[in-house]
Amino acid sequence: QVQLVESGGGLVQAGGALRLSCAASGSIFRDNAMGWYRQAPGKQRELVAGISSSGRTNYQDSVKGRFTISRDNAKNTVYLQMNSLKPEDTAVYYCVAYQSWVVLGTPRYWGQGTQVTVSS
Repeated sequence: QVQLVESGGGLVQAGGALRLSCAASGSIFRDNAMGWYRQAPGKQRELVAGISSSGRTNYQDSVKGRFTISRDNAKNTVYLQMNSLKPEDTAVYYCVAYQSWVVLGTPRYWGQGTQVTVSS
């Protein structure tokens, strides 16, 4: 049984920062790529950032230079540091795990989501 549990969401003013955490349990993490998706009201889910099992990262263009994804394999945890937040970053953020070691295709596992709200 794989579980992904997010934490760290909340309400922040524009220009502020938040750090999301995702704790993974079960037979997954070290050899799996991880990522963060988000879904804003009325919009489709979109990949925000991904990190391979080797630590290679990729980002959506709109968050490059502001967000940083990282992973701690000893703690089975992946993080998303979000700086210079904008109102358009408001969304439910989902932690995901891929079946493979690279960020490719549709994630296999999803967390329950954590709300991030950025006020202007």
